[in-house]
Amino acid sequence: MGHLITVAWELVCGLGILFVILKLLGKTQFSQITPFDFISALILGELVGNAVYDKGVRIWEIIFASLLWGVLIFLIELITQKVKGSRKLLEGEPNIVIRKGKLKYDVLKKNKLDINQLQSLLRQANCFSIQEVEYAILETNGLVSVLPKFIHDTPTNGDLQIKPKQVTLPVTLIIDGEVLYENLKEAGLEERQLEEELKKRNISRAEDVLFAEWKADKPIYVLPYEEKK
Repeated sequence: MGHLITVAWELVCGLGILFVILKLLGKTQFSQITPFDFISALILGELVGNAVYDKGVRIWEIIFASLLWGVLIFLIELITQKVKGSRKLLEGEPNIVIRKGKLKYDVLKKNKLDINQLQSLLRQANCFSIQEVEYAILETNGLVSVLPKFIHDTPTNGDLQIKPKQVTLPVTLIIDGEVLYENLKEAGLEERQLEEELKKRNISRAEDVLFAEWKADKPIYVLPYEEKK
């Protein structure tokens, strides 16, 4: 029983350490992961894993090692922000794999990328044929950014000369039966107005609503719990 309590304590401490470090390093640690970020994430996980499964390693040693590693990564991130010349070494650089419709095989080879992998990355960018691509850039996080050829490009509202309209963000009003009063205020609505909208849909309580969303110039979208089933 004592061993289980120790394991639980070490897991809680490890979770806290990782949370603090990831908060310090920022969201890009995983949202825009580079090879260096991947290595740092593996080492952080290994440090915490050792604390749980290696009885010879004390929790304070893992805390010290994790915090030290987090500080080192933070300093490296700071260097890449301040010293532009270090970014290519530590973060890598984007590579153009398709230029003016022509595939750059030497760039693919340099990045250890084959045609099948490139096709998969292009499909993830909503491009299903290499022939439709004017430029394709392999980003440092391993994804491909695509600029399609003119004939395959999607026209914009400006191209179609459509009269401009104000762009607004949708505001969530209810989630899992709970009214988000701050969002309600942001939308310029009162609780009474929300209740009236719910009554129009034969809903008497906000607790019966799974999700509700407001968007300018549109009726409030309401999804009752019964539609979830």
